[in-house]
Amino acid sequence: MAVVLTTQNLAKTFATHRLFAGIALTLEDRERLALIGPNGSGKSTLLKILAGLETPDEGSVTLRKGLRPAYVSQADVFPEGSTILSAVTEALRTVTISTIHDEHERELHAELALRRSGFEDLAQPTASLSGGQRKRLAITREMAKEPDVLLLDEPTNHLDVDGILWLEQLLRGASFAWIIVTHDRTFLEKTASRIVELSREYPQGSFSVEGNYTEFLRRRQEFIEGQVRQEQALANTVREDLRWLGRGAQARRTKSKSRIVASYERMDELADLRARTTQQRSAGIDFTATERKTQKLLAARALSKKLGDRQLFTDLDVLLSPGHKLGLLGSNGSGKSTLIKVLTGEMAADPPTDQALAAAREHPGPPGTPAPGEIRRADNLKVVVFSQHRTELDPGLSLRDTLSPADSVIYRGRLIHVNTWAARFLFSADQLKAPIRALSGGEQARIHIARLMLEPADILILDEPTNDLDIASLEVLEESLEDFPGAIVLVTHDRAMLARLATHLLALDGKGGARYFTDYEQWEAFRKAEQGGPRPVAAAGAAGSASSSPSGATPGGGAALKKKLTYKEQRELAEIEPNIGKAEAQAKALEAQLADPAIAADHRKTTDLYRQLGEAQGRITALYERWAELEG
Repeated sequence: MAVVLTTQNLAKTFATHRLFAGIALTLEDRERLALIGPNGSGKSTLLKILAGLETPDEGSVTLRKGLRPAYVSQADVFPEGSTILSAVTEALRTVTISTIHDEHERELHAELALRRSGFEDLAQPTASLSGGQRKRLAITREMAKEPDVLLLDEPTNHLDVDGILWLEQLLRGASFAWIIVTHDRTFLEKTASRIVELSREYPQGSFSVEGNYTEFLRRRQEFIEGQVRQEQALANTVREDLRWLGRGAQARRTKSKSRIVASYERMDELADLRARTTQQRSAGIDFTATERKTQKLLAARALSKKLGDRQLFTDLDVLLSPGHKLGLLGSNGSGKSTLIKVLTGEMAADPPTDQALAAAREHPGPPGTPAPGEIRRADNLKVVVFSQHRTELDPGLSLRDTLSPADSVIYRGRLIHVNTWAARFLFSADQLKAPIRALSGGEQARIHIARLMLEPADILILDEPTNDLDIASLEVLEESLEDFPGAIVLVTHDRAMLARLATHLLALDGKGGARYFTDYEQWEAFRKAEQGGPRPVAAAGAAGSASSSPSGATPGGGAALKKKLTYKEQRELAEIEPNIGKAEAQAKALEAQLADPAIAADHRKTTDLYRQLGEAQGRITALYERWAELEG
């Protein structure tokens, strides 16, 4: 393929910190390149250099003649007072597109691009958009320019899971080359054709692998193992050199000058190799639990909440016990953050519905069961919240004062000097005087985690903890959360983290409905089936599951008109709806048992019920998929 972009010997220094040096990069037409690396390695800066927004200290960037690049920054900025349509229309004035000759064609081009991206109300002010909507608009704005190369800086940070899946589909089908900076491992696996990691641990400052993320990990491990073997062999040679150089004066007179020079060169090479090896560090993340033995940390029954004219969730039950890791899924604005505020007591739930009150009268539950619309928390419950907005950090304070106003911190009963504590999160002594505002997003995330680790917790509530963290820090965070003995509520768009950690998932649809799933794969299968064909109308049940009802005519009648079915298939289609009803009734009964505090105290029984629930929901998903297949 034709080369569209090349760099030679790029280097950049920020203040006294060397970001990268010697970077050589080539991008071919339609290539899908992902740029990864530790926080502070200069990924965003390199992308700005490629976009022509910054200049390198050394080296050069060469673009193919007539190349049209487009750049999506981390911050989404739109003109003051703009609408969705005007934001894209104005951006199109800066480029020349062969199919646009006048204002009407420009506006039509913008409208078509926005419709393809799922925007409906094009007159909506950009100032009223959520973070995810702003990011989708920023990407659409650059896509409308019909670029030859699209550069994206951490676009998945502000997109919900639906938005990330949309972006995946868009980039996989792109007819142009693109470079993306991201730490989303699932995204890397599904979209990238080449991965380049920026890091000073590599001799040339970067490491490039053709293939997806799995292939990158395999090749990277081979490189690291080879580098370790090289260091060991070189260290043995240097020891021999030192013995040879340490011989007496008479022996020194007979030594070869060239061998002396070669010995010192090997020593320098070993020092450089060891310096690169020490770059392979990650933050020491390890949350502290209170070690409480209580089995029922938090039990909520029939919670409902409406904001304005939007019903976010209805009659939702939530139970958190030690070892439970609840993942929250839903589009931006579906109510995830509101549910967290209700669970923590920051916001009150709405009065219980008549249906919830009637159900409670019929089945009051064992002693200790909360009343509908109420939350029962264990005595002296300690809840630690990681906020995605990090409003707890004062941007004017220094790193040292933010970590601790004193010279030390207390972690698990031990006194640790603040310099040592900072080093655990990869901060140097020079950075302790720096104000928080001068640190990167990933560094601020590590500060937030460092502060929270000092607070023993029964329940950890993590609202988008992965934003800005590099991959190494993400993996350490996962390991710490995996070993945390308390309960966790996790809101994240990082699908790899959800798949690894969540013991069950709660998906909010933003319309008052909610449904529990046993893992991410089950939710994804359900979502695909839901989009693949006609589905029953969902309504929230007493335990947060969705019950089904017919949508229009009977399935069999509609399907028979669409395609020819065998007699056996017609019989199967006619029986699907009642079978779905039976399966969902079984799932609802299992969820009701899981919400019973008496059962929650029995770990074995709870585990068995979750297994049965997973099997029931798997049957439901399979039935929906088969219904869509027969009706298609």
